[in-house]
This record gives sequence, C-alpha cells and structure tokens, in this order.
Amino acid sequence: MTMTSATEVLLPIWRRVLQASAIRANDNFFDLGGNPSSAARLFREIAEVCGRDLPPVMIYSAPTIEALAALLEQPSPPRVPPLLLLKAGTGQLPIFIAHGLGDTVFSLFHLVDKIESTHPIYGMQSRGIDGVDDPFTSIEAMAQFHLDAIKKLQPHGPYFLIGYSLGGLVTLEIAQRLSAAGDRVALVALVDSYPDKSHLSVLQYVLLSFRLAKRRAGPLIGAPGRTRPQIPEESGGNSTTRRMRDSAYLALRCYRPRLYRGGIKFVKAEISTYFPDNPIAVWSHLAEKFEVETIPGDHLDLLTTQVEKLGSVLSRYLEEASS
Repeated sequence: MTMTSATEVLLPIWRRVLQASAIRANDNFFDLGGNPSSAARLFREIAEVCGRDLPPVMIYSAPTIEALAALLEQPSPPRVPPLLLLKAGTGQLPIFIAHGLGDTVFSLFHLVDKIESTHPIYGMQSRGIDGVDDPFTSIEAMAQFHLDAIKKLQPHGPYFLIGYSLGGLVTLEIAQRLSAAGDRVALVALVDSYPDKSHLSVLQYVLLSFRLAKRRAGPLIGAPGRTRPQIPEESGGNSTTRRMRDSAYLALRCYRPRLYRGGIKFVKAEISTYFPDNPIAVWSHLAEKFEVETIPGDHLDLLTTQVEKLGSVLSRYLEEASS
C-alpha cells in the first residue's frame, strides 16, 4: 500500500467514525472531537480494511491521517512509544503521569482534560500493548523504561510526576532514581496507590484481608457489587490485555517500596474497596513528608464520576510545585 492509497483508505474511515465530512490529511484526531471510544472504532475499521491490527492508543503518536498512513506503510509492526503527549502546553517543563494496572493512557483521558496547567502532559504507556515487546514483570524495570524516555525529553529537573494506582508505584520508583542521581523532583503525587498487601504491616494486612473477604461474600448475601467500568479494548485482543495485566500483577506482588527522601502528595478515595483504609499507616514511614487529601467515591470513581474533583486537586498540586 502506497502513502497515497493509505491516505485514501483512511479518509472515509475517519469521516464515518468522527461523523465529519470536511477532514484534511493533517487534521488532528482529538481536535476533531476524537476520544477513546471513537479511537477504538477507528482502529477496528482499520484492522478490517487494511489488515493491520494496531492498538487504539497509537492515535496519540499518529494523531493525523498523514501520520497514521505513514505507520501503515511500515513493513514491521510499529512500537507504541513509552511517552505519549496527552495534552499540549506552552510551559517548558512537562508533567508525566502513569496509568493503572493493565490499562493504557486512555484511562487518563478525562482526567487530563480536567488538569489545568500550562505544562504539556505526557502519559507513561506500559510496554507490551503493541504486541511487539513483552510487558515488564517488575516495577523497577517499568520505572527505568520510562525514566530513560523522560531523561531524553527532559534532561534536567525539576520533574513533575503523577501516578494512579499501580502507576503510583512506578512514579515513586522513578522519583527514587531521579533523587539518587541528584535531580530535583518538584512533585510526586500518588493517586490511591498502594503496595501489594503482602508488604503491609501485620495489622494492615489483617484489616484489609477481613474487608476483602467480607466484600467477596457480599453478592452471596445480597449486597450490591461493583464492576470495573468498560474501557475501549486495545488492539491485540484479550490475549495482549491479559498478558499485560498478569505481568503487572506480578510486578505489584514483588515490589516492596523503600524510604523516599522527599515529599509525597497522596490522594485517597473516600470509599475503600481493594485497598487499606488508612494510607498514613502504609506510607508515612516511607516518605520524609506525607500529605493526604480525600476525594468522594471509590478507586474507580476517581477517573470517572469524581474526575473533576481529582483534576482540581492535581492542578493545585502542580501550581504549588511550580511556584
């Protein structure tokens, strides 16, 4: 397929998916109203028409028909970069944000929209979603993978780091390595992020295990359950998603946080589901300064129904860190 023919094939697909007739080859997908759901539809159609099965998150690195056509011209499967620009900005220093276990940066789509900052925002995409490379099975390897990319983009501090759920552990490990190298870390913000329960204190372990057991018994006694919200399925099907999730679980179980000689801003979901009730008991002895802020809802609500509140809190943290 030539570049011209790839562009000609993509143009009607974009028009159908985005329901817009006047689309040019260099128009940005997100400027045209594109979102995670429409990206999933777009890449399903591309797979059917072109026979190329690419992950929808690739739209961040090829957000125009022109750029996407160039990817389709490559004979080998393209890799998803470790850093994806989620939101442009006029500020010189970028913000780096990590997604949760088994997800992609698309799970941060609505949150990034609610963060008010002049700084560009880059998402740290876990390796393996493209099916080219194997996903990492340790937090340390994940952190180094993204740290190498961060240092290429921004050689010197100060650094602004945010991590949701498992991404918080990756973020913390990145901060550890930056600090050890003498780089200044202006912000480490962990959003409802905890180590595996096997690394909790005995008391915290018992309390959490009791609550999880009670939660599992809930459906048996008529208590309402809570299902994980649906996110667009990344290309590669369930096998790729399952491999990434299994690798992330292994990384979580093996990672034991160590003392961070800096400050941590922690955002806690008011309703504890799968995690300890008291983040201070878990984290305060692992950071020289630890501050907690609580937001209504549960762990999943933070990126959905409570995303505006979370965005406001993170915007304040970034403004304080920048000043």
